[in-house]
Amino acid sequence: MTLDDWYVGGQRETVRLASGPRNVFTRVAGAGRWCTVFHGFPTSSWDWHRVWPALGARRRVLAFDFLGFGDSDKPADHDYSLLEQADLAAALWRRHGIARTDLVVHDYGVSVAQELLARDAEGGLGTELASVTFMNGGLYPDLHRPQPAQLALLDPVQGPKMAELVTAETFAMALGATYAPTRQPSAAEIAAAWATVVRRGGHRIGHRLIRYIRDRERHAARWVRALETTTVPRHFLWGMLDPVSGAHMAARIAERLPGADLVRLEDVSHWPLLEAPAAIAGHLERILA
Repeated sequence: MTLDDWYVGGQRETVRLASGPRNVFTRVAGAGRWCTVFHGFPTSSWDWHRVWPALGARRRVLAFDFLGFGDSDKPADHDYSLLEQADLAAALWRRHGIARTDLVVHDYGVSVAQELLARDAEGGLGTELASVTFMNGGLYPDLHRPQPAQLALLDPVQGPKMAELVTAETFAMALGATYAPTRQPSAAEIAAAWATVVRRGGHRIGHRLIRYIRDRERHAARWVRALETTTVPRHFLWGMLDPVSGAHMAARIAERLPGADLVRLEDVSHWPLLEAPAAIAGHLERILA
């Protein structure tokens, strides 16, 4: 499947959020019980393309690009937040009539899932979460280790300047550093990922999107509590070589959630769904059975 195929197989839907109506890219495939997937930063729902056939063979799957990502709207002057992205997920569930869904989430998406777990515990979600499967992300914000490029984007003075200067070459270097040495993406794979970033001018708002790190810090107590106390079944498929949220994050998960379904992928880094799609598909077949 090519990136063009991915876009052709989906559509842009208008969703009304508190900030106004937004056009959001969505893609649905398969049949049966619902499964929803959340992508990471700085890419898009395209991240799921390598496990998409396996997911669609077992479930009716909803993927979408968060606001500011992929083929969704990318307003240049918007204050992006993980809370709004949770609002977006809930709005799409209502729009598609999804009363119950499994969640499979990665990176940026793990924090959106934690907010949804918190709302679920408070009785304010409206959609039942059947299970949540987490892949590498900052579940415990105090352990999250942002890459140098992310820290530069986060700086209030340097961030906007860096966003203007990012190129395909600098993007490729930063991305490659988060893959395992033996599982590096091809030039074509990097080009496709970059294409999702630059689509609709998204490379110019990186300094706004990166503020999710501050959201994690601000809501850490609420989100960690939701993760650790939810009654929703949790699963963890974890790349241990990840420099951002790898073995050190897995160690905390094992410590705080003894007996959790934690799969340690010893030779995988930050992108299990792209680095080891066959292994991930196999684990998801078990989890979503």
